[in-house]
Amino acid sequence: MNGSLALVGSGEYLPAMAQFESSLIADGVKNGKEARYLQIPTAAGRESADRLDYWRSLGQAQADALDVKATYLPIYTRADAFNQEYVDAVANSALMYLSGGDPHHLAETLIDTPLWSALISNWETGASLAGCSAGAMVLSAQVPNFRLLKKAPTAGLNLLPEIRVIPHFNKFFKWIPESAAKVLLHVPDDSILIGVDELTAIVKRSGQTHWVVVGEARVHVLKGLPDQQLHDGQEIDLSFQPDK
Repeated sequence: MNGSLALVGSGEYLPAMAQFESSLIADGVKNGKEARYLQIPTAAGRESADRLDYWRSLGQAQADALDVKATYLPIYTRADAFNQEYVDAVANSALMYLSGGDPHHLAETLIDTPLWSALISNWETGASLAGCSAGAMVLSAQVPNFRLLKKAPTAGLNLLPEIRVIPHFNKFFKWIPESAAKVLLHVPDDSILIGVDELTAIVKRSGQTHWVVVGEARVHVLKGLPDQQLHDGQEIDLSFQPDK
């Protein structure tokens, strides 16, 4: 029984996402998990101590507002992902949240580690797993290097090998040069490319086959399925369907 799975464009721990995050925790509790979530700040692991403190405090404030427990796992390096204390802390948490930052550092730190295995095991037994921004990107087979065009993609965590995510999509083309955007948009023919706007998510709940959009903006289907823009409450099947 896999738990709920969410891809978030941005906004982890912000008030606008509180109801959504609460629903993911409730999904896990419904499946027998404890009413607590894991903050996994690995993508920000190379940022300053002040920034890491900021993310920790923001997550704790959200937990307080939701009346649940937060467990902050300081997994900043690959060695940390082998720390048995952190691995053990994953078990029975209702929501596991991979937050934003550098997707390449996140993927390289967690891939083929006991920590990632523990996250998958907890998800497969009913916990919710959410990736925000970088955390959403790494769940695919590859993470493109659209800031370093000559560098090969980084291997992703491969939970959703056919889905590629562009987070912050409504701001994307303001940040990324058009030449780099074309590299990112050039994805394999057997993949689905989606853009997820800020303060917006797409979620597949435990036991459901379709994904549902949640949030104030939109999810954009760009490749692999008919082009479309989806709003809050709309559903879509993100299973790749090759042309016949």
